[in-house]
Amino acid sequence: MPSYSPAQARQEFRTTLLIDNVDQRGQGSAVAVINPATEEPVVQFPAASLAQVNEAVDAAKRAFECAGEWQDPAYRRLALSRFADEIERNQDRLMETLIEEIGTPVSLKSVHINTCINLLRWSANAAVVDRTRHLGLNAGATGLGTILYRPVGVVAAISAFNYPLFLATAKIGAALAAGCTTVLLSSPQAPLGVFLLGDLIRKAGFPQGVVNIIAGGAEIGRALTENPGVDKVTFTGSVDVGRKVMQQAASGLKSVVLELGGKSAAIMLPKVDFKKYAFSLHARYARHAGQGCGSPTRILIEECRFDEFVQISRDVYPQLKVGDPRDPSTVLGPVISSAQRDRIEQTVNRAIADGAKIIAGGGRPDRKKGWFLNPVLLGCLDNQASIARSEIFGPVCVVLTYRTVEEAVAIANDSELGLKAYVFGSRKECLELVPKLRVGTIQINGGSPNRPDGAIVGYKKSGVGAEWGEDGLREFLRPQYIDIALD
Repeated sequence: MPSYSPAQARQEFRTTLLIDNVDQRGQGSAVAVINPATEEPVVQFPAASLAQVNEAVDAAKRAFECAGEWQDPAYRRLALSRFADEIERNQDRLMETLIEEIGTPVSLKSVHINTCINLLRWSANAAVVDRTRHLGLNAGATGLGTILYRPVGVVAAISAFNYPLFLATAKIGAALAAGCTTVLLSSPQAPLGVFLLGDLIRKAGFPQGVVNIIAGGAEIGRALTENPGVDKVTFTGSVDVGRKVMQQAASGLKSVVLELGGKSAAIMLPKVDFKKYAFSLHARYARHAGQGCGSPTRILIEECRFDEFVQISRDVYPQLKVGDPRDPSTVLGPVISSAQRDRIEQTVNRAIADGAKIIAGGGRPDRKKGWFLNPVLLGCLDNQASIARSEIFGPVCVVLTYRTVEEAVAIANDSELGLKAYVFGSRKECLELVPKLRVGTIQINGGSPNRPDGAIVGYKKSGVGAEWGEDGLREFLRPQYIDIALD
């Protein structure tokens, strides 16, 4: 794919909703998008009104009930493939939008943009898979059984600000492949890239009402999840908001898919080569200013090797460059808002007051503008410390020590969250720990880039249901049992 070219990507930002394939100016409260790297206003526009939420759901419901060509899996495959092509053609424009609204570094383009393309192309091919289960004759040879899979209906998809495009495409890609129709609600902190997807959806030739895109805050989210025309809700965000979404959906007995927070542990097994993994490990939680739910924010080190790990970490920390998101060497851009930066700093300061020590990093970079933070690595605390148990959503990590591998596993599992775990060491030793870890994803020795046929699952309070791959697509299908009596 061509490299990012900011000069080529300059643009006017879309600020209109997409309802029934028609651009609509919002009629709700004003939304202001501020560039977190410059603190300069990007654009202000009205979000959706409650009436427009209802209009979007009605459009999706009509499209589902009068599906016509949308019932044809081959048609859905072509539409999703064309959508992926449009994203690929507009990747610089999309990346420029993300830089402006969330300050994400261009070095993460493959995560933000290429992931969308891969997800949609996988979804396109998955749309034509025949999942029919032929059960054959029953025990008495009196009947023939078949299980078909039908789309659940209208899906409300709510994405978060940190990875707005690939969260959105993962949600609607799976739902659309299953034959559902959708209403996509963007975060009010990152609506511009999602609005741009609406333009690309029309260019890809989707039928009216199949994809509707709105923006708004908590009131709009509640109106969407509680709308009786919605059949299923999929949400990515914090545990607290996820709990509210689940409660709202429950009022209409709707099922949910929730991808929530994480406090992932990285277990560095005895004898592992710290130098081999140090930079990639620290960059993994620091990148995108730590605004990722799967980040390894608890690093578990054998007690006798703590000092060795500290020194190696201090050696690599200067490579975690904080700065201009358009600089390809930047690892950390700004956090999303000044309030978020203040909250992160207060959390770190409380931990230090309670006895934690800064091992590496900390403070703010010398920049006049922007909500930037240096990454920080904390030690001299245990897993009961508040900062070791709560999701910070910033470039903050703690180092914890263990004496035995069994103790390391116990520490890793001692969390209300269970999104991911990372294990470093010999492949054999790492694989032995897999059945002992209560998390949805385990990456061994760093894992590999995101693959669309994998499954993202949150254990414990990290989620409900699955996203990505066949498991994620099946969230939007319902089985229908056909029982035929034999004459």
